Amino acid sequence: MLIRQTMAGFSVLDVAVKEVQVNPPLALEVPEAAKNTAERVTSEKVADGVWFVAGGSHNSVAIELQDRIVLVEAPLNDARTLAVVEHVKTLAPGKPIRSVVNSHAHFDHAGGVRAAVAEGATIVAQAAAVRYFERVLAQPNRIRPDALARAGREPAFVAVGDKLDIGDAARPIEVHRLVGGPHSASFVMVYLPNERLLIEADAFTPPPPNTPPPAVANANNVNLVDNIERLRLAVDRILPLHGRVVAASELYAATQRTPR
Repeated sequence: MLIRQTMAGFSVLDVAVKEVQVNPPLALEVPEAAKNTAERVTSEKVADGVWFVAGGSHNSVAIELQDRIVLVEAPLNDARTLAVVEHVKTLAPGKPIRSVVNSHAHFDHAGGVRAAVAEGATIVAQAAAVRYFERVLAQPNRIRPDALARAGREPAFVAVGDKLDIGDAARPIEVHRLVGGPHSASFVMVYLPNERLLIEADAFTPPPPNTPPPAVANANNVNLVDNIERLRLAVDRILPLHGRVVAASELYAATQRTPR
């Protein structure tokens, strides 16, 4: 038989089953990592009102505005995103998370979008991804209701074309489309001009400190540099949604490029 599953019209599983054994004797050792699945969330203040939210395989960034919080990225699943949301609420007490920026629609970076909507956040995504998210968020989720199914909220979206400012008078927050790269056709990054900070996912994941540059530069890294220079962004530090906060010079070193 075949087992096929789709999500929002896209194939996510296609398995050919050739044999079935009923209740065979089986002894599995549970890995240590699977014995404790509690979410660990940490935060590092990288600028006044800007926190790098880490502690797991995927990071988020919380940005404080005068009356609200903007959260960049709701990754993985309900458990991770809801843990991040609860932690962020302690960073700026009394300020609600009104917007969540999605970097791109790959499952590990978008798996918590439904949970973000359940919290009342508007989803900010590249325009080409909005229709996909509309289908995903319309799924009824009846068998094992998730946070959105329990909350019963209607999703709201803000579509990003090439550029959108979602900040306020005191703190601009620019969302830019990444173009020409191999990773995603609906890819965005977030730039804070006052702080000269760039937030991005998968375009550059910093290697361990003092790692020599590769013989052949990663195409995603090169594309990120191309976009930074195309947009003439003055970047001092990069807040990657995988890995550690680094100086922009580490990206240039990895691509063997010189900042213009």
